Amino acid sequence: MTVSVVVPTYNQAPYIRSCLDSIWFQDFAGDLEIVLVNDGSTDDTDEVVEAFLKDIDSAITSYASRYNEDDNIIERIHHKRYPAQGRSIRVITNPTNKGLSSALNIGFKTCYGKYCTYIPSDNYCYPSMFADLVAALEEGYDFVFSDMLIVDDPGNVIRRFSLPTYGFERSFCDWYFCGVSKLYRRELHERFGYYEQDLLAHDHELFLRFAEGGARFWHIPKALMAVRHHGKARKVGIHAPANWIRLQEESKNLTLRARRFADQIRK
Repeated sequence: MTVSVVVPTYNQAPYIRSCLDSIWFQDFAGDLEIVLVNDGSTDDTDEVVEAFLKDIDSAITSYASRYNEDDNIIERIHHKRYPAQGRSIRVITNPTNKGLSSALNIGFKTCYGKYCTYIPSDNYCYPSMFADLVAALEEGYDFVFSDMLIVDDPGNVIRRFSLPTYGFERSFCDWYFCGVSKLYRRELHERFGYYEQDLLAHDHELFLRFAEGGARFWHIPKALMAVRHHGKARKVGIHAPANWIRLQEESKNLTLRARRFADQIRK
């Protein structure tokens, strides 16, 4: 079984290596297809990605394996730093920045896994994330999401973000309570389309579209991803003040749309 992971990145050079490592070294026994979409970055992202790709092919590491008392040496076993089995990465580079939703659509339209997700390149995954999410999807669900830990730039935990048990009204009508640490069936894109490129709240809108169409959601009460909160240190993209206000307004409108949908279902 293959799981496809789109990693969109724009000027996230300090974080992208740990993000990619956290995906590569998952406990998941199946195949992980990583699609990295470099959306016109102007920082050192190209150099970081190039170094990562080089290390995948050639980096060697070692560990102490046995004490040889005859020679009074500690013998070491040397091996490749990045095991190749079950992992692959493909890099797509946009010459100019097209925006997150566009980068996501470019990535997802090249995926072939049974299940798929995207990981923002400043976040990182805990080792059991994909094994746990896939196990739930194999029970027959279409979309599975989990709790998260919110961390600062150095990776210190600020708080645990525990999401409520899934219900359409709680997860979409009260406010948006799913979608960051998530995995879903790729066929949902074939049924319901992709991310709306004119929205900042594009994931909120798409996953609401899935729910309105009857997709079966499930929540895992386990923190499987670290989500970075940059605070005042980063004011670009959706974190720019004007964009943040726009994002909240879009989410308000989507919440009202969910309430209208729920009202229609009850009639």
